[in-house]
Amino acid sequence: MTRFPLAFFSFVALSDNTPENHRDYNRWHLMDHRPENLALPGVAWGERWSRNVEVTGSPCVNDEFDAIDYVAMYWFDNPVEKSVAEWNQLGADSFEWGRGPLIPGVQRPLLGFFRPVKGYAAPSALVSAEVLPFRPNQGVHLTLTRFDDARGVLAHEHHAAEDRELIPELLDLAGVAGVWTFSFSHHQNVTMRPRVNADDPAGSMRIRLVYIDDDLASTTTRLQEAAAAFDTEHGYGRDDSAVQTLASVPLRTIVPFVDW
Repeated sequence: MTRFPLAFFSFVALSDNTPENHRDYNRWHLMDHRPENLALPGVAWGERWSRNVEVTGSPCVNDEFDAIDYVAMYWFDNPVEKSVAEWNQLGADSFEWGRGPLIPGVQRPLLGFFRPVKGYAAPSALVSAEVLPFRPNQGVHLTLTRFDDARGVLAHEHHAAEDRELIPELLDLAGVAGVWTFSFSHHQNVTMRPRVNADDPAGSMRIRLVYIDDDLASTTTRLQEAAAAFDTEHGYGRDDSAVQTLASVPLRTIVPFVDW
């Protein structure tokens, strides 16, 4: 359990994939957008990572997410309705200031609120799971999974096996500081950003976020090998499976002024 009742994930792709556009987007997000959000009293923390295509090929399973370049997330504090309302209002205000998120070429295949399910800290981290988001990291490994029946038997079996088999194995891997799991709540309701799959029910997607505090490449290899063996053992990800992985990507921590 966590005192933070809600998290938000933004998956971003730059359709005009030039160094200049990446520099402009990074500067806007890290020097303007993220600080404005972190200053809100209801935003407990926010972080952003970049896709690292050099790490094990950075595989994505689903074409919809194969082009993502960045993932950002925010943790919201109680009272969550007020916190999210103020956060949404900031987005509307920044548009009026001429400093909004409508940057040419920026695509967002997923803008969604997720409910934190459970946090796990590796013994090597020496902190609680609630501290992990605030702790420096080399990056994260993100897995996005979709379930045909969000409240069905197969989804329940997946959650149990992930909690009792896979995650304990991941926590023992060198370089893993801990893990958080998240269950899909709802899409962001912003009319100026059209979205697909607006009717996805609660629980239909799940994020497993693994925090990495050592070499990203070697830790990613160990993570992906363990996850692949887990999926194969349980039959997840096959063409006929009701449990499908949409994305499995290593994401690198962005260093301001260095990574642009």
